[in-house]
Amino acid sequence: MCGFSGFLSADIQNNAVELLRRMNDSIAHRGPNDSGIWQDNEAGIGLAHRRLSIVDLSPAGHQPMLSGSNRYVLVFNGEIYNHLTLRTELQSSGNAPVWRGHSDTETLLAGFDAWGIEATVIKAIGMFAFAVWDKQTRQLTLGRDRLGEKPLYYGWQGQGQQAVFLFGSELKALRAHPAFESCINRGALSLQLRHNYIPAPYSIYNGIAKLRQGCLLTVSLQQPVAKEWAYWSALQVAEAGVAQPFCGTAEQAVDELEVLLKSAVSQQMMADVPLGAFLSGGIDSSLVVALMQAQSTKPVKTFTIGFTEKGYNEAVYAKAVAKHLGTEHTELYVTPEQAMAVIPRLPTLYDEPFSDSSQIPTFLVSQLAKQQVTVSLSGDAGDELFCGYNRYVMTAKLWHKIAMLPMPLRRLLAKGMVSVSPARWDGLTHLLPLAKSRHSVNGDRLHKVAGVLTSDSVDQLYEHFITHWADSAAVVVDGLSLPTLVNELPVLTGLNAIERMMALDIMTYLPDDILTKVDRAAMGVSLETRVPFLDHRVVEFAWQLPQSMKLRDGQSKWLLRQVLYRHVPKALIERPKMGFGVPIDAWLRGPLRDWAEALLDETRLHNEGFFHPAPIRKKWQEHLSGQRNWHYHLWDVLMFQAWLEEQ
Repeated sequence: MCGFSGFLSADIQNNAVELLRRMNDSIAHRGPNDSGIWQDNEAGIGLAHRRLSIVDLSPAGHQPMLSGSNRYVLVFNGEIYNHLTLRTELQSSGNAPVWRGHSDTETLLAGFDAWGIEATVIKAIGMFAFAVWDKQTRQLTLGRDRLGEKPLYYGWQGQGQQAVFLFGSELKALRAHPAFESCINRGALSLQLRHNYIPAPYSIYNGIAKLRQGCLLTVSLQQPVAKEWAYWSALQVAEAGVAQPFCGTAEQAVDELEVLLKSAVSQQMMADVPLGAFLSGGIDSSLVVALMQAQSTKPVKTFTIGFTEKGYNEAVYAKAVAKHLGTEHTELYVTPEQAMAVIPRLPTLYDEPFSDSSQIPTFLVSQLAKQQVTVSLSGDAGDELFCGYNRYVMTAKLWHKIAMLPMPLRRLLAKGMVSVSPARWDGLTHLLPLAKSRHSVNGDRLHKVAGVLTSDSVDQLYEHFITHWADSAAVVVDGLSLPTLVNELPVLTGLNAIERMMALDIMTYLPDDILTKVDRAAMGVSLETRVPFLDHRVVEFAWQLPQSMKLRDGQSKWLLRQVLYRHVPKALIERPKMGFGVPIDAWLRGPLRDWAEALLDETRLHNEGFFHPAPIRKKWQEHLSGQRNWHYHLWDVLMFQAWLEEQ
């Protein structure tokens, strides 16, 4: 796990080394153990690397690294979990170089020499982002792993002979170059208000893009228009899996999934430094830890944070699971003051506006783990792969009901629902039988339902549910609506409504929210995180499973639970799903009120020129009064404002 940056330019400056060092130092947190620079002024290329030493701690792992043939120069961020297998294959075919060390970076380069770049990437199992310079063709290739665990930004800045192609693991590295133009993309800002993140390929800056998951990109001074293509497609994997489903019994599926996950966990425990795991006590993290402990000769180090606020604390469940599995468990109960102290760090950590408030506990648990380990496994992606989110079933059920109603009637119902204030609905819903259930009806929810009654498809309905500011382009001055997979989802052959929602999340919400959140929080404290569920073999098998093995008798993640029950008693796991968050809604009305008021000041919003103040001020006043709960919408704006203040 590392960070890298670099540039390509026809007019490389005499101070190229100084510029590379400046870019490199800006991301020192991603690699505090070593740094390196390589440049070829005649070719116009410069590469810089920061290293967090995980495998092969010796100088033999130093980057930038040249291949044995001296053709390729590589900067690499991530881990190739099957690199020893690839070495064996290279040796058996007579293509192995004289090995200098045992790093996966050297293995990749040997593969590039023997098989070519794309063929090597297809053989690799792991998480990665890289930049490799081909000295023979004078072509730069960028690559990103299949599911988008590791970040990579790129883009041309400047004009004519002064144009520079910049690339790197974080935006702050690109900003450190004098050619960087810092022009804010108002369409991307509109997307951040809609989704609380900026989806690939967009970034907050004009001219700078994120490389999409599962893609390679080539660029050169002779062919400056970058060519991007997918070597692995989540869309195609979903369609292929559904078209050729697993035909075995449920017991056989449990066996096969356990074997696959055990293999993924085993490979991801490869490290020459201390290793542990995040443990929330939920299904996904408990299963990862159980499979780690089953393959470890000593107690696995596990970490969790707890909160005193009711409804936000899972630490007691994590502790029970840790005790049963016999892990070496560390927990920290975080005060509101400790959690809120993280907020000033968020703009620097995330580098562009990002407003999933679970970024706060994610940073805190990363900080806790870093005190004892350098690598931590996590249970992310179980929900997207095994139908774990309540919103999947809720959306499908709601669409089934409303689709039977004529559109004029739906419009009439929606109008009637919004004619009653949320506060008034809250006073009435205790009379409804549904209010006695765990998913109690409230005024805010009814108003949201009213807003989606006029959807013309289940896909549009789901878009409503995962959207914050529905008309974000009207909130952003000169805002515009950019095309994304969310609003222009391709036709997915053979997938039902729930499967389409899962596929959409794997391509958008997972890489651009969940994995971004974890990467920046963990790397902010120089901690590597690994996600066994994102071994692409597990992903491909999950898509072959019929929906009945994921959702059965109203129970989500059914197959994952069956694997887990082989290791952990059902009684320790069965409980309502709990989000990993903090009470931002209450904090905005209390200890964060002055901070938020300063950022949302009407005059300030007007003078900065990015937002129309009126709709924001309206939501802020309604939130403060308790009339409505707008914390998601307000956090979106506040995170942009806090980020802007740091620029």
